[in-house]
Amino acid sequence: MAVPKRRTSKQRKRKRRTHYKAQDDARQACPKCGDPKRPHRVCPTCGHYADREVVQIDDF
Repeated sequence: MAVPKRRTSKQRKRKRRTHYKAQDDARQACPKCGDPKRPHRVCPTCGHYADREVVQIDDF
């Protein structure tokens, strides 16, 4: 089995890992109110999910 001859430097290791990034969370428009929400979750603005009211929100 091959064994590295020299230790990988911090700089080389960090250059290789520059592409490992956290992705933005997905957002889509709520079909009821149009505000952005995460998919497959209740809309925090209007309280609707799949064309029915799940959570009672007084402001809407």
